[in-house]
Formats: sequence, C-alpha cells, structure tokens
Amino acid sequence: MTFKILTLNNISVRGLERLPRDHYEVASEIGHPDAVMLRSADVHEFEFPASVLAVARAGAGTNNIPVARLSKRGIPVFNAPGANANAVKELVMAGLFLAARNICGAWGYVRGLSGDDEAIEAAIERGKKQFVGYELPGRTLGVIGLGAIGGLVADTAIRLGMSVIGYDPDITVDNAWRLPAAVRRAATIEQVLKGSDFVTVHVPLTDKTRHLIDAKRLAGAHKSMVLLNFARDAVVDEAAVLGALADKRLAAYICDFPSARLQGAPGVVALPHLGASTEEAEENCAVMVVDQLRDFLESGAIRNAVNFPSVEMARESPHRIAIANANVPNMVGQISTTMAQAGLNIHNMVNKSRGEMAYTLVDLDSAAAPEVIARIARIPGVLSIRSVPEPRK
Repeated sequence: MTFKILTLNNISVRGLERLPRDHYEVASEIGHPDAVMLRSADVHEFEFPASVLAVARAGAGTNNIPVARLSKRGIPVFNAPGANANAVKELVMAGLFLAARNICGAWGYVRGLSGDDEAIEAAIERGKKQFVGYELPGRTLGVIGLGAIGGLVADTAIRLGMSVIGYDPDITVDNAWRLPAAVRRAATIEQVLKGSDFVTVHVPLTDKTRHLIDAKRLAGAHKSMVLLNFARDAVVDEAAVLGALADKRLAAYICDFPSARLQGAPGVVALPHLGASTEEAEENCAVMVVDQLRDFLESGAIRNAVNFPSVEMARESPHRIAIANANVPNMVGQISTTMAQAGLNIHNMVNKSRGEMAYTLVDLDSAAAPEVIARIARIPGVLSIRSVPEPRK
C-alpha cells in the first residue's frame, strides 16, 4: 500500500527522508491524500479531502489548525512538542541579555553616529553612560509554564547564577522529574510577577491563557520587571504592557510578536517570529512528526496528538482495526458486539479516552469484511474507522 502525503509548507528534507519512497508519495499538490503535513500555513478555511486520515504539524503550536473541526471527523492532529525547545530557549536567554545590557538601544545609538574616528569616539564617551546595564547572577527569573521550553530556560538560568521561581499547575510528571531541584514553586502567577526581576511565559494559547498577563496582574508586578513572551502573542495583553511601560512598572517587553501597536514603542524589543527558526529545530520537528505520522498510518498507534489519547498496542495479528469515537458509555460494547455478530474473534484490544474523544485499536484473528466495517461506522458516536494495513515483510 502507498500512502499519499500532501505538504502545505516546505518540510525539512531530513524528516521527509524517513518516509520510504516505495510506500509513500509526498507532494505539495496531490489528489486524495491520506495525510496533510504543514508548518505555519493557516488551514482554518482549508477543505480537507474526505480521504485525510491525519494532520501533522512540524512544530509545537496548532493554533493555525481547526482542531475541533478535525476532531468531529475523527482525525488526529499530531505536533512535535519539545522538538524546538532548545531553539526557543536560546532566544529567551538572548532576550535576557538584550534587556539587561540595553543592547538594542546601544546598537541603535552607535548606528546613528557620524563623523571621523575622533568624533565617533568622543560621542561614545559622552553617550555610553545611558546604556549602563546589570549582570544576571543573583537576579530572579520567573518562569510561567514549566514544560519542555520552560524547564530548559529554568535550568540554563540557574547555571548562569540566577534564582528561578516557577509556576505551572498543569505540569506533567515527566516535566516535573526533569525540572531542576533549585526551582522554587510559586502558588500563583501573581507571586511570580511580584518576586521576579524577569518573567518569561511558556504556555500554549487557549481560552484559559488568552491575556494571561493583563493589566491587573501587571499592576502587582515587581517594579522595573522585564517581561519576555516567546510563547504566543495573545498570551499577553499588549495594551496592558504598553500601559505598564508608560507607568515605569515594566522596564522592557521582549517578544517574538511584532504588531502595529508595539511598533516603535519605548521599551519594546519585538523580533520577527524567530523562536523556532533554526535549521536544527526545523529538522527536529520534521523528524519527530514524520515518525509519529508514519507510525499512525502503518500501525494505528497515536503519540503526541493534541486531540486524541496516546494509544499503542503490540501487534499480534495482521488484521487490525482503528476506531475513533465519541467518549460515551457502551461504545466498546457496541463495537465488540458488532464484531461478534459477524463471527470475528477479538485477539487483543485497547481503548483509551481523552476528554470527549476515545480511540480503540482491535487486533482480530481474521479480516473484517467491508460490510462489517460499514456497520461499525454507522454506530452513533463512531467518528472514523479504518483497517490498518498488514505489517510489511
């Protein structure tokens, strides 16, 4: 069987090379694709063909993808969490130095000088005092969001001699284990803002995190705090930030999200979406998401889907069925009953749920006929079903 992959952005060759050419056809224009791969393309208005089984983003955020709409069709959306973490971490650390040493202001000052060497040297001696900065050791960094990126930022800051206070009520067990012991845990965001010289935000953009940093919270921030945002633009309320800068509550706002409102504002350093813009990050994201997509297409396994539970099951039969369904009572019972009525024996089965979504893998002792697949598909609540191809020999 050959799988067809539609690409809507340029995907790193290192990732695409992991798709065997004798079993995968990859192109930016292709009919009846089995999967769609993309990076930053906005596909909210895109009409996904009926043939699409999965969508894969070679990056962490999925705000450019209509996840809810795809979930209703039983289509998993894969991403690559943590694959670009080092790239973002390095840019955050650069942001700390930009703010602490007033590098952008100093560079702009020098670029504006003119005259011969003597005149420039004299101007430098007169003007350099306005750019006196401070060193990072002994300063406190607040980290809101202690996932892959936040954890790396915390660890690097500690190695630079900084104190770190962190907040993340939803931290996973794995991330908690990786977190340096020296990180002090805060009970609230307000505690982080009040006790930090720098605060960096590393949370996804959701309804819950939109304008997470707003005027009310900034009013209680540490005086002359530096705020860094390399997560998503709307996690921070721009109007509140500009107000805090004008009131000298904030010393600087360093972000990766330029806008008309921020353009030219004193104290703002806005970079052009450079967070994951390294060759290494693009390659890592592509490799990670290609492996996940290939595993799903070839075995039905799900890892790092933002809308599905993680499901893996050792293959014990060539006859496998994958089913996405609403997480409602008696779904597994209806599915297994339909199989039993068709004379099919279940060799092994796993069913897991995540919120409103559930996913089932079933290994059968014999192949399910197309009419049985169709009968299961008609069960209310079944969103998608497919026969997973037999393992290659």
